Amino acid sequence: MNDTNLTTTTEAASATEATEAAEAAERLIAEFRALPADSDRKREIITELDANAQALPFLVSVVADPGEYDLARVESATVLRLWPPADPALRHEAGRALLRALRDPEEDLVRQYAAMSLAPYTADPVVATVLNTTARADEDPLVRDSARFSIEEAHRLQETGAGGP
Repeated sequence: MNDTNLTTTTEAASATEATEAAEAAERLIAEFRALPADSDRKREIITELDANAQALPFLVSVVADPGEYDLARVESATVLRLWPPADPALRHEAGRALLRALRDPEEDLVRQYAAMSLAPYTADPVVATVLNTTARADEDPLVRDSARFSIEEAHRLQETGAGGP
């Protein structure tokens, strides 16, 4: 087999994987939307979407929605921390969605995970400012600690160059 055939085979395999990932994401997202508001299956679906780049816009919408199941929002925040979008516009949107979750006065656990998940998004000056303020002045000590963790993580990501754009 020559190099041209190998490249074509590799490209075809990548395209097939992308198609399969998109189909899996669509199926799971449809299932998620059909479930009752407080179904724990929603949280499980989010974990099944882990590392599926096709699902990132959906995860952003889940974490931003104050009416969504709290544990689904927590899982979405975690996935966005571990797999921040590469696309700059979606990355910006994800950071802002996490900020909205951080400001949710009804959901302390969601706020904690949102604060903990902001490290990859601190290139946005608004995210960095809110995170610093939260680390110093939030009334919930667990949210403050989560924000401090995120700041430390952001510094580590910058030092290693793993923070992305």
